Amino acid sequence: MSTVQKAVTGAWVRGQRTAPRRRRAFTFLTLGVLVFGLLASNILLGSYTVTIPDFFAMLGGRTIPGASFIVMENKLPQALLGLLAGASFGMAGAMFQSMLRNPLASPDIIGISYGASAAAVAAMVLFGASGAGVSAAAIVGALLVALLVTALARGRGGTGLILIGIGAAAFMQAAVTFLLSRAEINNAQDVMVWLTGSLNSANWERVSVLAVAILVLVPFTAAGSRKLRGLSLGDDTAAGLGFNVPRARLLLTLVGVLLAAFPTAAAGPIAFVAFLSGPIAKRLNRGVASLPLAALVGAAIVLAANLAAVNAIPGTSLPVGVVTGALGAPFLLWLLISANRADQGS
Repeated sequence: MSTVQKAVTGAWVRGQRTAPRRRRAFTFLTLGVLVFGLLASNILLGSYTVTIPDFFAMLGGRTIPGASFIVMENKLPQALLGLLAGASFGMAGAMFQSMLRNPLASPDIIGISYGASAAAVAAMVLFGASGAGVSAAAIVGALLVALLVTALARGRGGTGLILIGIGAAAFMQAAVTFLLSRAEINNAQDVMVWLTGSLNSANWERVSVLAVAILVLVPFTAAGSRKLRGLSLGDDTAAGLGFNVPRARLLLTLVGVLLAAFPTAAAGPIAFVAFLSGPIAKRLNRGVASLPLAALVGAAIVLAANLAAVNAIPGTSLPVGVVTGALGAPFLLWLLISANRADQGS
């Protein structure tokens, strides 16, 4: 082979190596621009529109009668809570789906979100808790259900864990229904709005708590991403590559539960965000799971759904969970039908 041919071959090989990186960077940048556009639309558009100069003036401390309260105390915290909750749900869903190698293994399918919901509803109905008390109860409930499901599914593989998780979710849903039947009417109405998943009650306290929680969890998420790539190959392969499988699974489960519990405590169990984000990000990344992409997809889903929920019916602001539920239910049915056809064809 001549020197020219070697140079051409080397350039081609380097191009093949850098092409996937360029595609990932382009996908990441495109999603980032989309999320930023949706964030800006949630803040500036809607029933009360705000110009960009006025928005920056309010950020700088200027008070505009009427507009300052609506934007700074309503629309801005609502948009930021949607951004943070969507990103956290997206990472949690992608983490469980990759770890268990099953698209059904998201926190809202295997009972973790329902555990958080049941504990939060119990705190609200039985003890009159609010704010931080509800958040703490939701986190404890998610952790307890995750530990219970993991213990019962030990030795049964990913499919066994999913089935046990679905059973736990059904039990928790029944517990929520019972608690609602015992609650006062006004209290039950507030609980139902929270259970649907809503950004309407967003405030700066919830945004701050969720932001701090995500900042604390991000280093652990980054540390677990390498272990996640190993576990996605299977436990035997991961062990052969030198991974401590039980320790890695424990770390990823704990981080994933917290990533799902904190946004649930802040905005309620917004349906199907964790379930949808991972597969969409994986498809955009040419079949490779990516937690950062899943975070962006989750944020985009929640922000787009909230924009639709606020503007779908004039004068009425729907809970964002109504829209995400309408998006996720057909995808779940399609996934189940596809899995059934694949099993029949094998």
